[in-house]
Amino acid sequence: MSTFLEPKFLLTMILMGTIVYITYLTKRNATASDYFVGGRSFGWFTNGSAIGGDYLSAATFLGIAGLTYQLGYDGAYYAFCFSIGLTLLAIFVAGPLRRFGAYTVADFLAYRFHSRRARLAAVAVVLAISGFYAAPQLLGAAQILSMFFGTSYEFGIIFTCSVMIFYVGIGGMKGTTLNQALELWIRLGAFLLMVGAAIWGGLHYQDILASINEFKGTITGTASLTADGKDIPFDGSVWTGTGNYFPSFWQTISMTIGLSLGTIGLPHILLRFYTNPSAKAARRSALMAIGIASAFFLFAVYLGVVGRSIFLTGEADPAVMKDLITGGNNMVVPSTAQALGGEWLLGLVIAGAFAAVFSNLSGLFIASSGALAHDLYATFFRKNITEKERVIAGKASIIVLGVLYGILGLLVKEASIGHLVALAFTVAASTFTPIFILGIWWRGMTEKGAIAGLVLGLVASMYMIFFKTTLPEFLQFNVPGIITVPIGFLSVYIVSKLDRKVPSDVNEFMKQVHSKESEAA
Repeated sequence: MSTFLEPKFLLTMILMGTIVYITYLTKRNATASDYFVGGRSFGWFTNGSAIGGDYLSAATFLGIAGLTYQLGYDGAYYAFCFSIGLTLLAIFVAGPLRRFGAYTVADFLAYRFHSRRARLAAVAVVLAISGFYAAPQLLGAAQILSMFFGTSYEFGIIFTCSVMIFYVGIGGMKGTTLNQALELWIRLGAFLLMVGAAIWGGLHYQDILASINEFKGTITGTASLTADGKDIPFDGSVWTGTGNYFPSFWQTISMTIGLSLGTIGLPHILLRFYTNPSAKAARRSALMAIGIASAFFLFAVYLGVVGRSIFLTGEADPAVMKDLITGGNNMVVPSTAQALGGEWLLGLVIAGAFAAVFSNLSGLFIASSGALAHDLYATFFRKNITEKERVIAGKASIIVLGVLYGILGLLVKEASIGHLVALAFTVAASTFTPIFILGIWWRGMTEKGAIAGLVLGLVASMYMIFFKTTLPEFLQFNVPGIITVPIGFLSVYIVSKLDRKVPSDVNEFMKQVHSKESEAA
């Protein structure tokens, strides 16, 4: 069969063609509102789908099942924490944030405190979080291209960044939102077909979990694929136990705090609530995203267990066994799809994986573009910029971001997608989460308190991630949320109490973000 007629190639090209068509239809972005927040025109269903598409990145489509495949119950715990995060976001932030209304995340701090310094600090944090999050998405895309299309890792990074520059640069938030909504349903469809195929094939959860638990020995047929020429050993009782990756109670609590609260501080998710026409629509969008994400995580955990069960039998197609070994935990979903449904299901999953990467990356690009073009360039360098020039600046910033994120993607070639994203969540939980929770619900927050929370939260989380081994052993957390998140909250609270310079119009601000729907309109 010609390469161009293979299902994985055909379905990926159909996805690419659809993205180009939607981008062409939405290319007209006459105003900054059109470009950065889609003219605030998206209803709860479209925006809820887009939020789901934005949130369910390569880390969830590939990473959650992969972590479950690798770590057993410890990997499944990631899904639990991500679900809590979306729920907290819907309860505490979605409605007030839409009532506030703005173009970017940094606008919230700038208008709350009438402060250019606060805006500048927020821009730095947006770029840090987005860069941290973009790198593993690019890693996932490059690995898929490498394993299933034979391209080099470097080509995968350049190709994906090029698609993003076209996709977001031309379509802006309108094109990004419609593409994200479509891409979500592609991924959900792929997972539903995989789950259906697994159940149809007799891979019922309780049965395969019991067989995995009883397995102890070596996996037959793997010797020819390993570096030492020996079959891979596996102990099922360890895999189905807990505490392998998070060996202590405090490690588990630290990860729970980092992942659960991190969702509230992700700039590309926060930005999505500005695109709804009302606070009511924003809340409904968040609730819809919670339902979709919960179903998605449930499927991912099940498919991770199915992948492990297929691998242990040693009877899968040699190509599948090879991919499961050489692709690591990041490639479990495509390999399992091939084992369950052959080339067509593999093709749909590959298209879904690209959809996941593109969807999440586009959200990060549009959030970072707003930070560079709207918050930095138009505020600090061109104060009298026109609407047209603001849109042009936004598009130009996409090219800059494409190069920057591409470099980051090249640096994380050997990393785990799921764990990198977990660290990005920790940075968000330690910086923007205290700012938005306290900024929305506490009148006493001051400009200096907000800046202190952002700076200290960012420095603490970065240090504990990159220089972990320089710390005493009892402070070496895999996900350091238990230390860095309190630092973020306490910095805001203590400095605000010492400063006491609460903005004079704080009551008007609180009335705006907490008013009834009719008042906000």
